[in-house]
Amino acid sequence: MRLVWSIFFAVMGAGPVGAVLPWAVCYSDRPRPEEFSDFRLIVLDSDIHPPLAPLAMGGKELLGYLSLGEIDRHRAYFDSARAEGLLLDENPNWPGSFYVDFRNENWQRRVMEQLVPAILHAGFNGVFLDTLDDAAALEQADPTRYRGMAKAAAGLVRSLRTKFPGIRIMVNRGYELLPEIAPSIDVLLGESVYTTYDTAHKGYVRVVEAQYKEQVRLLKQALNRNPRLTVCSLDYWDPADRKGIRRIYQIERANGFAPYVATRELDRVVRAP
Repeated sequence: MRLVWSIFFAVMGAGPVGAVLPWAVCYSDRPRPEEFSDFRLIVLDSDIHPPLAPLAMGGKELLGYLSLGEIDRHRAYFDSARAEGLLLDENPNWPGSFYVDFRNENWQRRVMEQLVPAILHAGFNGVFLDTLDDAAALEQADPTRYRGMAKAAAGLVRSLRTKFPGIRIMVNRGYELLPEIAPSIDVLLGESVYTTYDTAHKGYVRVVEAQYKEQVRLLKQALNRNPRLTVCSLDYWDPADRKGIRRIYQIERANGFAPYVATRELDRVVRAP
C-alpha cells in the first residue's frame, strides 16, 4: 500500500504529466460521493461538504478550502478574529468578506496551530489556499499602510510547508508571490484562464486574449521554477454546452494544464467530456 501511494503522489506532482490529473472543486454538501467518481483530486469547502469517508475510501485526495487573505462572516471564527484585531477593510467586491492582515502574528499562529490542523483532523489530505492575491494587491494600492504584506503572505505559505511537510498544498493564483512560494507548493491553480463569468452581462464569456496569454505565461513560468508542480486550470462555462466544455478542456490540456470547467457558483459537479 505504501508503494502504491508513493507512485500516486509521484504522478500527481510530475509537472506537465499532471495535465492528465482529473480534478474538481465544489463548495456544497449536496453532491453525492459517487458524482466524484471521475476525479482523483477534489477541493471542497472545509466546513460544508459531502461525507469525506466514502471519498477517501475510494482513493480520492481531498483538499479543504482555506482563505488566507480574507475571512467571511459565515466562518465560525469571524467574531473572534475581529475581536483580536485581525480584520482590515471589507472587500468591496465581496460584501461580508473582510481582508486579513497577513503581518499579524496572531493570524499566522491561528492558521498554523488551529485552522490547518482542524482541516486535516476532519479528514482532508491537504489544503487549498485562496485569496493570497490580496496581499500584493493591497500593498500595491497603499504601499505605506500595507508595507510587508506580500512578504508576510509568502512567509506564511513557506511556514506551512515546513510545519506540514507531508500534506498537499494547492494555491489559487497568487502570481506575485510565486517567486517565493513555488518551491513550497504542490499544485497551482489558474482561475478563469480561458473563460469566465461576466457579472455585468450575466453570462459566460471568453477571457480577453491578452489576459489569457498572460495567465498562461505566469502558470508556465511557475512550472519552470518548480518542475514537480502540478498546474491546474479552472474555467467557468454553461454546463449544458458540452461542445464548448470539450473545447475548453482541449485548449487547457494543450497548455499542459489539468483542467476543470464549472459553474460560477461552484455548487455542483460538472462532468468532464
